[in-house]
Order: sequence, then C-alpha cells, then structure tokens
Amino acid sequence: MFNGRVDRQRLSSIAHTHHPIAAPVSGVTVNRLLRRADRGPAARILDLGCGQAAWSLQALAHSPDGHADGVDLNPYALERAAHAAEERGLADRITLHQRDARRYVADGDHDLVLCVGSTHAFGGFADALELAGRHVNRDGVLLVGEGFWETPPTEAALSALSTTPDEFTDLAGLADAAAKAGWAPVYAHVSEPAEWDDYEWSWTGSLTGWALDNPGHPDAAQVLDAARAHRDQWLRGYRGVLGFVTLVLRRG
Repeated sequence: MFNGRVDRQRLSSIAHTHHPIAAPVSGVTVNRLLRRADRGPAARILDLGCGQAAWSLQALAHSPDGHADGVDLNPYALERAAHAAEERGLADRITLHQRDARRYVADGDHDLVLCVGSTHAFGGFADALELAGRHVNRDGVLLVGEGFWETPPTEAALSALSTTPDEFTDLAGLADAAAKAGWAPVYAHVSEPAEWDDYEWSWTGSLTGWALDNPGHPDAAQVLDAARAHRDQWLRGYRGVLGFVTLVLRRG
C-alpha cells in the first residue's frame, strides 16, 4: 500500500476504482466513440496511458478478432487492467506494458490508437498528436481526449489547476491544432456537465470511501485530505470552466 506516505500512483488507482474510464466520459459515450472509430473485427489497438485499460478492453468488444497493447507507468493501474481483462475473458487479446508512453516503440501499424486524458505524458496536445500519431497506420484512427477552456479561465480555476491560461486553448483552438498537425476530426464528443460530475464525485468518493474503510491505515488521513482538497478545487475552481473533448481523428 502506501508504506507511511501517499504513493501518488496508488492514490490515482484508488481514485479511479468506480470510474476506470478515467475521464469525464460515460460508458454509453465510450461505446459511441468506439463505434465511430471502428477499424474492423481484426483491428490492432494501442492504448497509450491506458490506466486500467477500460478503453482498450471495450474496443476489443468491437473488434472480436483484434488485439490490444496497453501502455502505462502505473503498476497498480496495470494490475487492475490485468484483472479486468481476466474477468472479461480478454486476457489473451491484450498485452500490458509498464513503460513511458512517450518512449514506447512499436511498428507504426496500428488501426486504432487511443490517448484519452493522457496527452500530458507527451508534453501536451500537439506533441501527443505527433508522437502518438506515429503509431497509426495510413487508414487508422487516432482517438484523443483533451481538456479545453469551456469559458475564459477564472483566477479560481487557474489556482485550482495550478496552471496558466495558455495551458489549454478553447475548442476551436484544438480543432485548429489537429488540422495543423494533419488530422481531420470525423467525430467528437464534448463531455456534458453530468459526465464531469459523475467523474469528479467518483474520483473523490473512491478516495473518501477507502479512507473511511481503512481508518487505521497510516495514510488514511492524508488520503481523506487529498479527496477534500480535490473536491474543493473542483467545486470552487474549475467546475464549468474546464471542458473535455474526445476527438476521433483521421489523417487529413
């Protein structure tokens, strides 16, 4: 577990217990996006920053003869991903790699590459388009989830996110950046307020529940404080200001 101090990777894994999608996107929407990104029954799928592999495992449901590779640095998330794959009977169709997504080497012949809520691993949206895009074959799809300013950022939002106004652009700016990088959106979903609320309440609630269920653990108080701090940053900071869009991209 935490061995006396909060392990951030373990903290993240617990926070996503009840929302393994790990983005403000509902399960229904995940399926709709994957249908739009479908590359056939034998698709080769790569999930960069896969977390618990919720996206890639569901993508395999749309490609019954396909295979997926999931890449993440978090060993706890990968452990949960392996368990989920076993439960769904998909363990023989997914390979999990504990590696830095930015430095992951593949043959560039994937039909579908996923990078949802993980562009920071590449240094931002533009770098993710370039580096993750190298793994996509000529007729493939790059499915990217990224934050954007739903409204001009307030001081409270900037403080809560510990960021600056130029950290994100608006939605039009993301579309422009994709076009500049040679990608054309064929579909997109902008997360709705209810999806954001479900994600954030699940994130903070999972931590709170763990702390309350393990009151004698040396990290229980710190985990509870982390949940409270995050909830406050969301509710008093970036709620309704930071948006999230998942783009289905093909080469333009």
